Amino acid sequence: MTVQPVTRTFGGQSMTAPLREALLKAPGAAFGRAFEERTHGFLHPVDLDVARREHAAFSELLASLGTTVCLLDTEVESPDLLYAFDPLLITDRGAIPLRPGKPSRHVEPAAIEAWTLAQSIPTIGRIEAPGTIEAGDTFWLRPDLFCIGRTLRTNDEGARQLAELVGGDVRVFDVPYWHGPEELVHLLSVVHPIADDLATVFLPLLPVGLWQLLREMGYRLIEVDEDEYLRLGCNVLVVRPGVVIVAAGNRKVTAALASHGFEVHTYPATEIGINGSGGPTCMTRPILRG
Repeated sequence: MTVQPVTRTFGGQSMTAPLREALLKAPGAAFGRAFEERTHGFLHPVDLDVARREHAAFSELLASLGTTVCLLDTEVESPDLLYAFDPLLITDRGAIPLRPGKPSRHVEPAAIEAWTLAQSIPTIGRIEAPGTIEAGDTFWLRPDLFCIGRTLRTNDEGARQLAELVGGDVRVFDVPYWHGPEELVHLLSVVHPIADDLATVFLPLLPVGLWQLLREMGYRLIEVDEDEYLRLGCNVLVVRPGVVIVAAGNRKVTAALASHGFEVHTYPATEIGINGSGGPTCMTRPILRG
């Protein structure tokens, strides 16, 4: 039996139910140094002042739309902790700290788990070596239907362990190599459910098996072109049904969403988004949806 939202303090196995509470991490010193280590994958030296202003604008926008925004005040050496979606998954039963495939991100799950434990969110299991998986390679199509992308960051063992912990119907899809580790592709960067029957997609990288599943389930697709895909246009954060946040500069995606009846909000994303290749979903760890 599903617990009613008013009685829950965490959970919500959905990408589209109302986002009641979320955890964010503002840019800190490590983010400011990100370009100094090329393996982090940033495009140019970070302007930390701009990054902080952009993140504050994003946080304020999310709060203005009704989400309770919590800020993680822990600082680690990984600049990618800003993308708080990836290191840990929240299910209806509790938290699952993951094991990122990017070695520099291995310090991140413990930092977020310390926060979830302090909020009395139980840990129901962890991904152990040699498994690797990042939450950007996962999403819920239904509360009992979970999708995992096998990528350069998520391996067979990581997918197997997470499927066992999540339970229910779990589907695993291979995501194309694209341009390799230098331009990593997460599953959620190429497909993003934004309603129970609608998703944004970058078709050239969409796994065929997932395309077939979406068609079988009656999904309509908003196709994102390569230009806006590279500007994070496929990465759409649903705040509540019909209300979404998209990185600024994606004119065609914004128009397509509006034509489907969505209220679309944008935020500046040069430093916190395009430079580090993370969209609004990447920066937002949902704690409670529903």
